[in-house]
Amino acid sequence: MEINYDSTRVIGFDADDTLWVNETYFREAEQKFARLLSAYETENKIDQELFKVEMDNLELYGYGIKGFMLSMIESAIDLSNGKVPVATISEILHLGKEMISKPVELLDGVEEVLRQLSGKYRLVLLTKGDLLDQERKMGRSGLSEYFHHIEVLSEKKEENYRNLLEHLEIREEEFLMIGNSLKSDILPIVNIGAQAIHVPFHTTWAHEIVREDENNGGYRTVNNIKEVLRFL
Repeated sequence: MEINYDSTRVIGFDADDTLWVNETYFREAEQKFARLLSAYETENKIDQELFKVEMDNLELYGYGIKGFMLSMIESAIDLSNGKVPVATISEILHLGKEMISKPVELLDGVEEVLRQLSGKYRLVLLTKGDLLDQERKMGRSGLSEYFHHIEVLSEKKEENYRNLLEHLEIREEEFLMIGNSLKSDILPIVNIGAQAIHVPFHTTWAHEIVREDENNGGYRTVNNIKEVLRFL
């Protein structure tokens, strides 16, 4: 199928791991967490337990660092059978605060791409996670001036995208989404009849991994965000 963007009027961008580094910090925190709990279990078992608790808590806490912190604390209590010292809990809280305080590291070419595309298209930022944290990162990034609209969603499923496009009065055939997650940024967009460009990041959270039988294609993949300028 020929993919072209002749009808594109509005381009949506994901934020975390599309515009700036994010998942790398979670992996680093997981490794530090495993070392903190090494007296109780193996690193592999600790990783598995933490992921399970995160999945159980998603409906309660949503996405973001604060929910991750709470899941680490719960996992520490479970793995230690309630014996984890207060000092370790304090270290876990410090891990989360350290993540929140990280500088925003833009990925290569991001500002150049936004600068060029903002002169031709209406740009919107569509991200999910904790509202305060995402607003903080957007402010630190210096990229706000390029976006006509910024939306922090609790989820990125077909219904969320449909509702948002309707609210912003954007027709599906006019919309193109650019992001790193097949599960959240690409496949739901293709399924509602819009266009998508996948820009993979080197690290993917297990929750965002798509099985081969779930991927019906219909989108373009590029090696880095600067390549999208070849098509737009």
